[in-house]
Amino acid sequence: MGRKVKRRLINVVRFFILLFFLLLVVLPIYWMLVTSFKTNAEIVDAQQITYYPHVFTTENYQSLFNMLDYGVYLKNSIIVTLATAVFVVILSIFGGYGLARYKFRGKGTMLLYFLITQMIPSILVIIPMYIVYSNMGIINTRLSLFIFYAITNLPFCVITMRSFFERIPYSLEEAAWVDGCGRFQTLWKIVLPVMFPGIVAVFVFAFIGAWNELIAGTIFINTPDMWTIPVGLKSLIGKYNVQWGALMAGGILALLPTGIMFVFVQKYVVQGLTSGAVKE
Repeated sequence: MGRKVKRRLINVVRFFILLFFLLLVVLPIYWMLVTSFKTNAEIVDAQQITYYPHVFTTENYQSLFNMLDYGVYLKNSIIVTLATAVFVVILSIFGGYGLARYKFRGKGTMLLYFLITQMIPSILVIIPMYIVYSNMGIINTRLSLFIFYAITNLPFCVITMRSFFERIPYSLEEAAWVDGCGRFQTLWKIVLPVMFPGIVAVFVFAFIGAWNELIAGTIFINTPDMWTIPVGLKSLIGKYNVQWGALMAGGILALLPTGIMFVFVQKYVVQGLTSGAVKE
């Protein structure tokens, strides 16, 4: 078998592997989209599965807004998610910079602790945190969700930011110090603009981690006026029936903010995840 034939065979295998994973991602979204435009009779018909709406309708979206205060849930999600993402990015910058540039006792232990926290399911700490929140009087507030989302996303984001800082040549900062810049001035004016793709990538991680969270919102929030979108959509799942059409419509609307965000930041996320923060 010639070299060209082997290369073509490898490319074909890669193509089908990538196509398989692409379908794993796209098909559930496609099914959710087409279901949101089907009539309820077509959705629950177990005798015939339809792969596109035979009768196109927007009644599921209308029912969603009639049954739920979707605008309130959207506002709560945006406030909590944006606050969490910005806060996590700021702390990750300082934490990642310290871990990448400074040597101190316990640094390895701290990194190990951050890694271990990623192996612990967050549901294990919800009950203890509920007791703490209850004593603090912040149950059923956005602050409770903000603290929980920040705690659960921060370790991973700090480790990620540290890797981005380590890819930046230390000589870049030394040159700035020679020119009279201080440590913070060097970080703000020299380092952060260079590693902007990494900052965007960390922001996206924190945003998605907070946007899609359900369990903490269900436990810490008691009244519908404080629900986030995942908690509000969960209310469509009843004990004896599920509002599939409205649920799929809500899922599509919940995807839109993250989808729009990725349209604008995709380039920076790819740069941050692949090439790092600096080009040699």
